[in-house]
Amino acid sequence: MDNPTNPIVAFMRSQIGQDSKNSPSAAGRFLNGVLKEVDAGRLVMEYTIHKEMINPVGGLHGGMTALIMDELIGATVFSLHTEYLYTSINLSVDFLRPAKLGDVITATATVVRKGRKVINVDCIIHHQNGKVLAKGTSNMAITDNKSMFANSK
Repeated sequence: MDNPTNPIVAFMRSQIGQDSKNSPSAAGRFLNGVLKEVDAGRLVMEYTIHKEMINPVGGLHGGMTALIMDELIGATVFSLHTEYLYTSINLSVDFLRPAKLGDVITATATVVRKGRKVINVDCIIHHQNGKVLAKGTSNMAITDNKSMFANSK
């Protein structure tokens, strides 16, 4: 899926190693991940668990896990540089292990299939020790909204 003339991937690659404090997404700014890898249809972000992400028993809140996935999946679909924007149809998450305050986790989202109207994406989150914390999948549907980059193809 990689296209050397894809301006979105080119821009994202210029952001590798930087945090998300300037993300156009409020959720992205809140999560404040660090971009690690970029290809059209595949993104890797690293997150440090901060106190606002913790549930009452001290673990990473399930909703935060889903937010990380949803945010990264959306950015991964955006990296495809499509003419129209996409929106979530669903998000299914399996919570496999906990993470706690201060832990570093890595999320990887990968496009599995890009159809004419629906894009399917997998996301997996690993703990710094290499163990899988959560895995998820989402389907994204094409909208009538043109991408602001549609003319730069």
